[in-house]
Amino acid sequence: MNTRHLGAALALGALLGGCAAPHSETPIATNFPTTKQPKVQAAGHWSVIARDVAAQITRDLKDERPLFVRESSARTHFNLAFEKQLISALLEQGRTVNRTPQGALVLEFDTRTLRFSADRPQYKHTGTATMLAAGLWGLAVADASAAGVATAGAVGSDAYGWFRSEFASGATPQTEIIVTAQVSDEQRFLAHRTHVYYVADGDRALYDAGSGTHTIRLNGDQ
Repeated sequence: MNTRHLGAALALGALLGGCAAPHSETPIATNFPTTKQPKVQAAGHWSVIARDVAAQITRDLKDERPLFVRESSARTHFNLAFEKQLISALLEQGRTVNRTPQGALVLEFDTRTLRFSADRPQYKHTGTATMLAAGLWGLAVADASAAGVATAGAVGSDAYGWFRSEFASGATPQTEIIVTAQVSDEQRFLAHRTHVYYVADGDRALYDAGSGTHTIRLNGDQ
């Protein structure tokens, strides 16, 4: 194929690739912009969530009346521990927490467990570019001796691990939880926060209240 024909083929390909039918019976599926969602893998992470919720509730809530943390109706391992962790976190924030609801604002929290389809794709990094960047960094701080080259390889490997340490290992979990916390009086909501987290599939029983679990089927999963 000569240069003229190659150019025409490339132009035609670009034209076809960039065009979509002007009408469609259904919306075309697209991806959301990339976001990050933490993966809960230890009871210590529950405490982190509790501190985050307490800090946000304290920041949002202008009413200085004491709080009463109401027990969740779903007595899961997570909810039982989270209730205590949330009280501790609220006290750390300087809030007064009552043992009874009389004269207090009521703080309620709810956990919903969701199960999505398996094998959802996840693009954690761009490939060899990260490794190349790490390697270049390692070589930049090493000399030309044999010991220096070995040091460069070690530093490059450490840098690659450092860059990737942000990402949770393994496939995208099927299990996610939605944690909602709200403060209200007799008439209105005064503060309301919702957080979503991945959960290791093997730990699902810690969050699963049985009837409160919802299955979301995607990608033709039956």
